[in-house]
Amino acid sequence: MYKDILLPIDLEHESTEKAVPVAVNLCQLTGANLHVLAVLPDVGMSIVSQYFPKDYEKKALAEALERCRAFVKQHVPDGIQVRHVVGSGTVYDLILNTAESVKADLIVMWSHRPELKQYLLGPHAAHVVRHAQCSVLVVRD
Repeated sequence: MYKDILLPIDLEHESTEKAVPVAVNLCQLTGANLHVLAVLPDVGMSIVSQYFPKDYEKKALAEALERCRAFVKQHVPDGIQVRHVVGSGTVYDLILNTAESVKADLIVMWSHRPELKQYLLGPHAAHVVRHAQCSVLVVRD
């Protein structure tokens, strides 16, 4: 049924763990590969980035990759083929681009219950659901 499942995680938010058992169960049932994506937010405008050390992004990505590996080791059982992916930028753009590049046929992601202002602005999950070329399963709190 599924060959490649993308699981975006937020290394700074514990609730992201709620989507992990769903993705793991689907991988175990279908034999799918799991692509775990950790996203670092973009620093923003170039005027802001000039205040960071030159190798800031490189070091931040390396640290995020190590944290992603530790997260997977703690939450994903052996026997599931896992690929670690780390990137920086706009969260929903990176999720959508990664889904296309790994040829994901399902994205499993966590989302909190939206507040009124988020209905008007649109959370990351809503953007991914609207624009993904594959199925998206949103796990709620």
